[in-house]
Amino acid sequence: MTAYLLMFGAAFLAATLLPFYSEVLVVGLLIDRPEEWFWIWIVASFGNTLGSAANWVLGRFLLRYQERKWFPFKADGLSRSQQWFQKYGAWSLLMAWAPIGGDALTFVAGVMRVHFALFLALTFAGKAGRYLAIVLAMKLAW
Repeated sequence: MTAYLLMFGAAFLAATLLPFYSEVLVVGLLIDRPEEWFWIWIVASFGNTLGSAANWVLGRFLLRYQERKWFPFKADGLSRSQQWFQKYGAWSLLMAWAPIGGDALTFVAGVMRVHFALFLALTFAGKAGRYLAIVLAMKLAW
């Protein structure tokens, strides 16, 4: 149970604005417990999606502080993410798993007030797909 809690926490933090990575822990668990691949996949996917939900909440309520030094995004990065989001709409959330720009997309989704249920569905689909790719790559390696 402790391993799953650690993996959930790592996946959650990896999706937030903090620099963190969960893939190493996921792969380690898959090597240690290959028969539990489904639960590893589910727990990592939910943890990562909930971390992105934290970004959505920050975007929804903290944009008014964007001029402060501690604000997590620079104006140009936020502007690029908003342009991407306006071009592709909510469907861009399927790319929230991407290591570069994914966190910003989930933040911008909050800024743009994307309906939370739609946000969760699209973000989960993208993130679950990424973790499934990791699981399948590990299965091929076995």
